Amino acid sequence: MLKIIGIIVVILVVAVVALLAYAATKPDTFTVKRAAAIKAPPEKIFALVNDLRSHALWSPWEKKDPAMKKSYSGAASGEGAVYEWDGNKNIGKGRMEITETSPPSKVTLKLDFLNDELGESYARIPNNYISDTRLRIQAYRKIALAL
Repeated sequence: MLKIIGIIVVILVVAVVALLAYAATKPDTFTVKRAAAIKAPPEKIFALVNDLRSHALWSPWEKKDPAMKKSYSGAASGEGAVYEWDGNKNIGKGRMEITETSPPSKVTLKLDFLNDELGESYARIPNNYISDTRLRIQAYRKIALAL
């Protein structure tokens, strides 16, 4: 009986080591891309995305917790503008900062989810991704797992 338990433990240890070795070969980032059709000129879309205080007008997250605590700091808009929030369990706590902007077509935001220690997140509206008909957003995340 003891021999069987020992064999099972060895098999489990080998399986865990193999899984971790396989995971170590994978990239530490992932990307999500989304697009939406918006009938508005690029300048109007850019102005709404580039001003973090205007997110309440269009962000679906704002509607999920109307009692969410919000604060703004840094620049009024564009590079250096900062938005922090503290919401319910569905929203969590976080910080968003515009790190790069190029009117009328590019905004890069650094997202810090403060209840989440898995890594850094970024959302980017790359050059020429704001057009008369579409808004395309790329979000990517660098995973920081200590093994």
